Amino acid sequence: MKSKIASEPDQPTQGEFLKYTFLKLDPEWKRLDERQREIDKQQFSLLVQTYASKNILKSYCLIGIRGDCDFLLWCVSSQLEDLQQFIASLLSSNLGKYLATPYSYLAMTRKSEYLGTHKHEGQEGSEFQNPAESKYLFVYPFIKKREWYFLPHEERTLMMAQHFKIGHKYPNVKIHTGYSFGLDDQEFVLAFEADQPSDFLELVMELRSSEASRYTALEIPIFTCAIMDIKSILNLLG
Repeated sequence: MKSKIASEPDQPTQGEFLKYTFLKLDPEWKRLDERQREIDKQQFSLLVQTYASKNILKSYCLIGIRGDCDFLLWCVSSQLEDLQQFIASLLSSNLGKYLATPYSYLAMTRKSEYLGTHKHEGQEGSEFQNPAESKYLFVYPFIKKREWYFLPHEERTLMMAQHFKIGHKYPNVKIHTGYSFGLDDQEFVLAFEADQPSDFLELVMELRSSEASRYTALEIPIFTCAIMDIKSILNLLG
């Protein structure tokens, strides 16, 4: 007779923390004299580069794409305290005193309970898959309807298999799934990398017709972010 534990999905292993920090600059900073702004930009850039030299950090620009935030810092770390100290150092810098955080999402990596024995190249597991350096990153929080969790695991696995099959039709789109249960307001943070926004648009449109999408409760706001080094972002800001 099989034990109860043996029939359940594999237990997760320790993953990485994923932190998506969206920042908005106060226009008052742009009114400072040019010399002070250059000093502020250099100080801020150095903080970002220092962290990036020891951890995974990617910066993205949203200027002209959204009106409620200017740029995104996507950070990955095995220690939550490292993320706290880094963000705190940014916000306490000269430039940081003019920054607001309109959106902030925390998640962790974890092996999907619906993959089973399925394997393919670049598949997500308990460890973070390095960014593909794509031109764009599409990020949004995600919550499923509570009814989803009351369905038999086998039924959910079948629906997710259809979900994965649709995703495989778009090999140029790479997904990073973050799990936020008990850590933040959302259940997941989904991030998709692609060089062409149209590829992601077509993927999302097709996923709307999947059975699993019936159980979606929330998947907004959605952020379209263009990859850009922090110095270039700050130069655009002022």
